[in-house]
Amino acid sequence: MTGERRPHIVIVGAGFGGLEAAKALAGTQAEVTVIDRQNHHCFQPLLYQVASAALSPADVAWPIRSILGRHPNISVLMAEVTGIDRDACHVHSDVGDIPYDHLILATGATHSYFGNPEWEGVAPGLKTIEDATEIRRRILLAFERAEATSDPVERERLLTFVVIGGGPTGVEMAGAIAEIARDALPLDFRHVDPRTARVVLVEAGPRLLAALPEHLADYVARALAAMRVELVTGQPVTHCDTHGVALGERRIEAATIIWAAGVIASPAARWLGVEKDKAGRVRVSPDLSLPDDRDIFVIGDTAAITDGKGKPVPGLAPAAKQAGAYVGRLLAARIAGRTEPGPFIYRHQGDLATVGRKAAVVRIGRIELKGLIGWLFWSFVHIHFLVGRRNRWIVGIHWAWNFITFQRSARLITGAAASSEEPILADEPTDQAPQAAQEEAETGPPADAAQELPLRRRQG
Repeated sequence: MTGERRPHIVIVGAGFGGLEAAKALAGTQAEVTVIDRQNHHCFQPLLYQVASAALSPADVAWPIRSILGRHPNISVLMAEVTGIDRDACHVHSDVGDIPYDHLILATGATHSYFGNPEWEGVAPGLKTIEDATEIRRRILLAFERAEATSDPVERERLLTFVVIGGGPTGVEMAGAIAEIARDALPLDFRHVDPRTARVVLVEAGPRLLAALPEHLADYVARALAAMRVELVTGQPVTHCDTHGVALGERRIEAATIIWAAGVIASPAARWLGVEKDKAGRVRVSPDLSLPDDRDIFVIGDTAAITDGKGKPVPGLAPAAKQAGAYVGRLLAARIAGRTEPGPFIYRHQGDLATVGRKAAVVRIGRIELKGLIGWLFWSFVHIHFLVGRRNRWIVGIHWAWNFITFQRSARLITGAAASSEEPILADEPTDQAPQAAQEEAETGPPADAAQELPLRRRQG
């Protein structure tokens, strides 16, 4: 292709899928531009460890430029994508229009509050470093304010933590808060006993971890109960405010609420003007391109993908990575004039979920692990798939130290309003979100279903 203009491939999103696509295109006869609104890639499966003060943000995030910088044909652009002009083949962004010959959308998903966006201010979800540090701030501030108050009713509210959603993120978060209260903080306070903290895990469905076999989910429920986490199943949340949550007629007063109940795809379908499913995902062809445009591909949480048997592909990290690598190979073959690979085939690699210290469940085919050996396997897998030797060593050392000392090494309260009460939102009643609406929003493969080996989810 000497002397000819090289095709320009634009990848929107530097999550698991976007990075795999870029790596597969490294060294090809194409100019590749990776666009992301952040300058870093985040290892989302361990964000809850940042939120629970076990790890620092730098332990689970890496600059995108440092990951891709050694590939001369790949450039990185930090920008916010606002739309796509399919006729002109341009991506609109806040830094201008970017032309493309081939486009890969890997823009992930965001929190879904089932038609109640006002809940986001009082019940943050966990998708970004900013989310994790905000949740960490709220958790630690709750203990600080409980130490300072002399009102027993207010102290009880401050020491009540409600986690909404019984998937892996909710299970991990509830277990981590219980461990903080029970193991890390008791010696730090004089007027309040952190061990009296109440942690409530709410799941609208009949049981936790719906994607796992019932006996493994039962083990997780027993492990959480042993950590004194209260489990509430079969009761969807109908209202959230700054003072707590409502489950129909039941009310739980709580100062800290964490949302882990559902996600909705990015606005890619609206940008493209194409059909989407109930979770906002773009329907794609077997090769992950748009049915009416073979030069636009959609992967990860942004896409509604089915496997060879017509079964929905889950919105997990391994699925996004496999899809990204597949599209990268397909375009590399197309540019080189080689035969393109056949339809995308998803290979399930197993499921896992961790409760906390020495408690996890793993399922790989017919092999099942639980308890300490499951937790050790979970730890090894996550350390292995971190980006860079430095981070593997640091995370491994942190976990070993935390395991031996029962401490949390990143208990820093940072961010705005760290010394004042959270801003109060209007507490007027809002339309209730019926359970049917929650079930409808969760149609298809739940992005927070079982954690899958080697990674769990989430970005496209």
